[in-house]
Amino acid sequence: MARKNIDKIILGIDPGTRILGFGVIHVLDSKVEYVDMGVVNLKKVTDHFVTLKAIHEEVAKIIEKYNPDELAIEAPFYGKNAQVMLKLGRAQGAAMAAALRRGMPIFEYAPRSIKLAVTGKGAASKEQVSIMAQSLLGVNFPQEYLDATDALAIALCHYYHTSSPVFAVGGSKKYNGKKSSGSWEQFVASNPERLKKKF
Repeated sequence: MARKNIDKIILGIDPGTRILGFGVIHVLDSKVEYVDMGVVNLKKVTDHFVTLKAIHEEVAKIIEKYNPDELAIEAPFYGKNAQVMLKLGRAQGAAMAAALRRGMPIFEYAPRSIKLAVTGKGAASKEQVSIMAQSLLGVNFPQEYLDATDALAIALCHYYHTSSPVFAVGGSKKYNGKKSSGSWEQFVASNPERLKKKF
């Protein structure tokens, strides 16, 4: 069976109520190219609901500019502060709503899955993620763009999950009617012989 050609643009979003990062990559068959990245600075917005409005509007502008085929977004991490989790979840929802208005498929990835996919280490630091994203894409970025390189890592994570049989077993949630199951840990537990052969 012939391999189907791939030509798509992936938008990665690292949601936040103070800084929102975005990264855009272009996938052509098995080649991945850097398109753009940046941050939306929301620090001067003091009203939480105005922040959500700004997130929705800014993500809509990014979508309009780059016309991505898919959105990959980081899931809110579980922390001790419930209020922080609530605000991050709302920020994520505001960004997702902008994509849903365009009928764009949305894929959600846990922070650990993103780090593992890009660096091979689930507990990698933002700096390590940035270095690996730059290496994988063959570009150099200043250190102050860590939120943007996080977003690029999210886009790369999505590419790996949709193109590799190893990653395809799970790790993401898809918001267009289907939900994947499983995780990297479950894959390792269920398929130890495949890892031994690969490594």
